[in-house]
Amino acid sequence: MTDTTANSVPDDLPIHETITNRTRWAAFLTILIAQFMNLIDVTIVNVALPSLQHGLGATESQIEWVVAGYILVFAVGLLPMGRYGDIVGRKRLFLIGVAGFTLASVLCGVAPNIDALVAARLLQGAAGAVMMPQVMAIAQTLFAPGQRAGAFSLFGLTAGLASVTGPVLGGTLIQADLWGLGWRPIFLINLPIGLFALIAAARLLPDLPGNRSLRNDWTGIGIVALSLLALVFPLVEGRMLGWPVWCFVMMAASVPLFVGFVLWEARQERLGRPQVIPTSLMRAWNFALGSGMSMIYFSALPAVFLVLALFLQLGYGLNPQQSGLATVPFPLGVLIGSIASGRLGARWLKQRIVTGLALLFLGMFWMRSIVLGTGTEIDTTTLMPCLFMAGVGLALSIAPLFQTILAGVPVKDAGAGSGALQSIQQAGGALGIAVVSQIFFATLGTAQAAGVEQHAAFVDALSTAMLYNLTAYVVVGLAALLLKAPAMPANAPQMAAPVLE
Repeated sequence: MTDTTANSVPDDLPIHETITNRTRWAAFLTILIAQFMNLIDVTIVNVALPSLQHGLGATESQIEWVVAGYILVFAVGLLPMGRYGDIVGRKRLFLIGVAGFTLASVLCGVAPNIDALVAARLLQGAAGAVMMPQVMAIAQTLFAPGQRAGAFSLFGLTAGLASVTGPVLGGTLIQADLWGLGWRPIFLINLPIGLFALIAAARLLPDLPGNRSLRNDWTGIGIVALSLLALVFPLVEGRMLGWPVWCFVMMAASVPLFVGFVLWEARQERLGRPQVIPTSLMRAWNFALGSGMSMIYFSALPAVFLVLALFLQLGYGLNPQQSGLATVPFPLGVLIGSIASGRLGARWLKQRIVTGLALLFLGMFWMRSIVLGTGTEIDTTTLMPCLFMAGVGLALSIAPLFQTILAGVPVKDAGAGSGALQSIQQAGGALGIAVVSQIFFATLGTAQAAGVEQHAAFVDALSTAMLYNLTAYVVVGLAALLLKAPAMPANAPQMAAPVLE
């Protein structure tokens, strides 16, 4: 057996049979590094937001766009780029994505003002959307079906390590103020990582030619993008602009746009043309209900950690490193909960969803109670147990939720269903950041205008914003009771759930 790297593989052999074990694992490690770079970038930014706002003189809405803009573009880009990899070739698109992400990271790091930073973050989100769908697809070609379970478990480990490392590394880099660059190294660190991944991937990944006969539904993708933009943009900008009429007009317009998308997809089905989301999925009860649940579920988490970083740093004067360390128990809880959830396989799915959501609710309720009792000083160690509980709850609920949603999806639509669900997850994150940030900043501004002391104003703002999270978990928990139990044996293979970001 010869070791093929950048050479074409024989048409009559699966790729995993044409490469040596050494090359297989080296190639797999390369795509894991790219995944790690993308995931760590999400968690590393949150702890840097106060430093970014101060260093660039940014407004509150501009700071929101640093996070929400990335997530929004990433969400929309995920829809076409999975299929586009099938068309032009997975390796080619992966290399383009890594190169684009690395370049965008450098542009973020050298941004002279907040507008340039937001633009670079949009480019970074687009590049991430090009890169990430190829990771799982390439991994599937590197391993035989019987070898995939063990290899794919490393995706979860990588996500967990990124979640733990991001806040600590980001806080440490900012606190160190390397060469007087302040927050900029949190983006510039991607340059050596990205260059290594790019060179290694070009050398190690086998050729994965595309199929030019396949097509994407670009019109449907455009309608979805307009729908999300019409909803999220006024939510981010509205309060700073005094809620002009056009904000409400845009939000109202998002409804017919979403309806138009559904009608367009139905037309595509009738004509036998490509669809962004097959209408058969929209008619499936678990997928339709579960998609709404997922959007609400994921609208809560990114937002609460964004406002928590602002609360700790701007409200109580913690430095970025202290702020990052304070949140580490949450991803640790996710890691431990994921191990426990993985051992249960496909057993007791609905019970695990409800149990996990209950723990997530109790953890956040506990944290809100601690916040409400905070005076002029805060002891971050008191937040650790509740954050750990919330992390365990998230891990226990997320895997069975996605298993239940995707279990009834036909095999032919499995890729489309998983990709659509990941996009919905990201769209929920962008929407949540817009809503929760508005609650946080509006409450903070009202308290400050009334002459409330700084610490008390931030306590009021965070505790009020967290009501959204608590409500979201109750809604998702009640909706979970309406899900149909999937007809699958306890030892059925699991579909990979989207990675948490």
